Amino acid sequence: MTTRILLADDQDDVRSGFRLVLDSQPDMTVVGEAADGAAALDLARRLRPDVVLADIRMPRLDGLELTRLLAGPEAAEPTRVVVVTTFDLDDYVHTALSNGACGFLLKRSGPALLIEGVRAAMAGDALISPQITVRLLRQLTAPPASASPAPARPNPLTEREQDIVRLIARGCTNAEIGAELFISAGTAKTHVANIQAKLDVRNRVAIAAWAWATGLVEPGA
Repeated sequence: MTTRILLADDQDDVRSGFRLVLDSQPDMTVVGEAADGAAALDLARRLRPDVVLADIRMPRLDGLELTRLLAGPEAAEPTRVVVVTTFDLDDYVHTALSNGACGFLLKRSGPALLIEGVRAAMAGDALISPQITVRLLRQLTAPPASASPAPARPNPLTEREQDIVRLIARGCTNAEIGAELFISAGTAKTHVANIQAKLDVRNRVAIAAWAWATGLVEPGA
C-alpha cells in the first residue's frame, strides 16, 4: 500500500525538498501541500492523508495546535502527525507528544530519518530525532534526589539484543544499527520488535527509557 502524505510548512523550499525525498520512495506519495496551519487543517480533513508532516512555526495556526486538532484526544477521526521542525525546545517536544504527535524530527536530521519517521508512524511507533533523544530520556528517567533505588529486575534480553538497545538509546535508526553490528536493517527491525515484546513496551523511546532506568546505558554514554 502507498502511504499518502500531506506536507505543512511555510517554506516553499522545505516542502519541495520533502516532496522530492518522499516521492522517491516506492511506497510513499505526497498528496498535498499547505503553507500555513489553517490550510493544512482544511486539506487534512478533505484529503484524509495517512500521515501529516507539520512544521511548528506557521502562520494562522501553528503546528502544535494543528497536531492537537488532528491527532489529539478530541479528534473525531485521528490522523497521524509527525512534527518536523528546526526548533528542538523541550516545551515543543513535550507539547507535540502530549497533543498526539507520533514523531518529532529535526529538519537537519536528514532524509533517511524523515523516511523512517513516516514508516514508524504507519507502524504505530514514535520516532524522535537522535539529537533530542538523550536529553529527553534524561528528563524522563532521572529519579528524584530522595528516591530510593528501584529493586533490580531480571534482564530478559540476549547479549545481541542488549547491544541493539544501547544503540537505540543513542538514537540510532535501524539502518545505523545494522551498519554498526554488521546486520541488515531488516534484521535490526526484527530484533527491535522482539525487544519490544520482551520488555512489553510500545516504541523505541520506551526501549531507550528502559535502558536508562535499568543502568544498561549510563548518562552521558
